[in-house]
Formats: sequence, C-alpha cells, structure tokens
Amino acid sequence: MSRPPLRPGPLSPRRKVPREIPRPVYALLGEPGPTHPPRARTAEELANMRVASDIASEALAAAAAKVAPGVTTDEIDAAAHEAMVSRGAYPSTLNYRGYPKSSCISINEVICHGIPDLETTLFEGDIVTIDVTAYYGGVHGDLNQTFAVGAVDQHSKDLMEATRRAVDAGIAAVKPGGQVRDIGKAIEKLVRGRFGIVHQFGGHGIGPDFHDGLHIQHNYDRRGTERFFPGQTLTIEPMLTLGSPDARVWEADGWTAVTVDGSRSAQEEHTILVTEDGAEVLTTHVPL
Repeated sequence: MSRPPLRPGPLSPRRKVPREIPRPVYALLGEPGPTHPPRARTAEELANMRVASDIASEALAAAAAKVAPGVTTDEIDAAAHEAMVSRGAYPSTLNYRGYPKSSCISINEVICHGIPDLETTLFEGDIVTIDVTAYYGGVHGDLNQTFAVGAVDQHSKDLMEATRRAVDAGIAAVKPGGQVRDIGKAIEKLVRGRFGIVHQFGGHGIGPDFHDGLHIQHNYDRRGTERFFPGQTLTIEPMLTLGSPDARVWEADGWTAVTVDGSRSAQEEHTILVTEDGAEVLTTHVPL
C-alpha cells in the first residue's frame, strides 16, 4: 500500500498535565515572554538541566518504541507525553506559541514541527523524526532523532547516517572562545555537495528559556560571530535533505515545515553544555 499525501489531520483533545507539575510561563496563554541573552547557567540550573535532559531522553525512547507501520502520530505523542509527566516534567512544546501537542513528529518531507494527529499513520519505508523537550526545575532539555519505519531505501539510510554524523561534527566544533559559525562550517565541510542543509531553521540557546537569544545556523554563516563561553547551554540540530534545502510552512496549520520539492529530510538534535575545553552532551539518543 502506497503512502497517501501528508496533510493535517484531526487532533485529539489537549493532553492533561497533573496540576502539581510546575509550568513554564507560556503554558496557559501560549506567550513565552521576552527573549533573554545567552548567559552561563548557575549550578542549580545546570543540575536541573541534566534532569530535564534525562527526562526528555527517556520520553524520546518511549516514543521511539512505538514506531512501526500502522501506528498513528498521536499514539507516539501520547507515549512521549506520559513519559514526561510521569517524571514530574511538563512537555515543553505544549502550548508554546499555541503549539497543540507534547512533541513534534515529522515524516519524510516534513523537516520539522509536524503536529501529531489521529489520522496520520506510519508506513513501511517512512523515516520519522521525533522531537521531545521536557521542562523540569525551571529549565528545558531538548533533543530529537530520526528513525526508520521498517525497511527503508538506501538513499534514506545514507541521509540518516549523514545527519547523525553532522550533529557530531557540529558538537565537536564547539569550544570556549570559538564562534557560532564554526558549527555550520564543520557541518558544511562534512556534507557539502551530497545533501542539502536547511537554513530556515536552526539550533538555539536553551535553559530557563525554551529558546533564548542565541541562534545556531547549521550551514556556514559569516555573521555568526558570537563566541561560546563555559556554562553556556544550547542545542545543535542539523536538518539535512535529499534535495532542495528550502522549506515552506503549511498554511493549514502554520507549523508544519516541508521541503519545497517533496524530498526527504532527517534531523538529529542534542542539548549541550559548553565546558572549559569543549562541549558535553546532556541528552541521550536511542541506540540504533
């Protein structure tokens, strides 16, 4: 059975978060408030970011365990949601700027921000990116990973492997005193000419803010001259494509970003800490 075209589907009711779980400022009205400049994390913030990152990693693993032909994206989202709230964490995406679900699930040509729904189903041969962020102790931990649904074609395998290598290359480029553009330079060196690098979305500073004032380009951008410093926390999350790296957003939901040519996209993300001599990865991917 061939996959029907992807399109927005009906949503399940908004998932419940136990009343005793602390919420971020946007949980009620959707507005995250002012964006703060990057700064070093306090010892307490960093301790809580480690917990938040562990919870997000566990939620990603729970969601990934659901990946199989015939499973709906809503079922995957439910698994991620339950894993987070069971640990006392709030799913960071839930009502962030009005986003309606507890994770982002992006299939094939969807680059990012795919909204889980009751009708969109995984098919044999798909690739699917699951993006999970947990809010705990006043801070966020964020990661994503792309998974194969059953047997996938060689082009998709190559894309996924290159994206895993790209996030590793980006992390290896981070060091105190280095510049943000070092990340994009390292990723471009690795994948140039073989895959597209999405430029319309990037990584970000993270901590008490889901997204702080730091933006990370995954292609080389000479304007990225901000310097890294110990105690800084951020995400690196390259999105690679088999075709055009250009994106468009579905008008129907205002969130789902897809490749303009329908080519497949893969993404890998970690939350990292800038240390005195490099970077420490705080999140954990699912072993493949």
